[in-house]
Amino acid sequence: MDLIKDGWFTEKCHLWPGQALSLQVEEVLYNKKSQYQDITVFRSKTYGNVLVLDGVIQCTERDEFAYQEMIAYLPLLSHPSPKKVLIIGGGDGGVLREVVKCPMVESVIQCEIDEDVINASKKFLPGMAKGFLSPKLTLHIGDGFEFMRRNQDVFDIIITDSSDPVGPAESLFKKSYYQLMKEALRNGGILCSQGECQWLHLELIKEMQTFCKTLFPVVEYAYSTIPTYPSGQIGYMLCSKNPETNFQEPMKTLSKEEIESLNLKYYNPEIHRASFILPEFARKVLDEA
Repeated sequence: MDLIKDGWFTEKCHLWPGQALSLQVEEVLYNKKSQYQDITVFRSKTYGNVLVLDGVIQCTERDEFAYQEMIAYLPLLSHPSPKKVLIIGGGDGGVLREVVKCPMVESVIQCEIDEDVINASKKFLPGMAKGFLSPKLTLHIGDGFEFMRRNQDVFDIIITDSSDPVGPAESLFKKSYYQLMKEALRNGGILCSQGECQWLHLELIKEMQTFCKTLFPVVEYAYSTIPTYPSGQIGYMLCSKNPETNFQEPMKTLSKEEIESLNLKYYNPEIHRASFILPEFARKVLDEA
């Protein structure tokens, strides 16, 4: 709550030194210290309701689809038959909302360690949390690491919707975590993880891409634009156990009618292809990985 002064919330973090983002606050709707983190939801003047964990914006109602759609459909439409999906994190429900829309998906297991995030999202972010109502879902409250250790060679797709690499999410950016995901995937399986911002974390992205290439035959980095994430951009680390996977060309190209029926606001086949085209400063660094 001390991050709100004179009617403005300001996000500051050592992971993006020398810069900050502020949103005007109309009302604080929720504030609780859970077992794992500080959870705040406020209604902003121009971005709708905003979920904040440990002082860092996780999503806003205005722009959340730019992240949720891409982290879901980049892997889903790169796999020939994504029947069984595992989501790690994603307590706001946004990724789940997109995954259960996909007609090829038969079942989804979601592992979220902090049930308080889910409960707050159901109350204050209902447009995102409606995925929790899907009959395709089995919800597991607990540690994703332990869950994957007990469930190997099970999933076609694993999506990790994590916060930044600090606190409880730090371990989700390590090689040991990607090794666990590899073992939980079936042959030909694909994973997609929140991959940070090329403007701020290019060395971390390079490090992740380097160790991913020791584990998977196909590794790619993509990104999308989203105004309320640091520097207005967020990345996705995609890995496949199938050496024939071509992430840059979707296996299924959605028609305009399908895009409309799925109520997509950001993703389309052209954005899918373009999301892998990096600016020159990033391409040079990541081509070395």
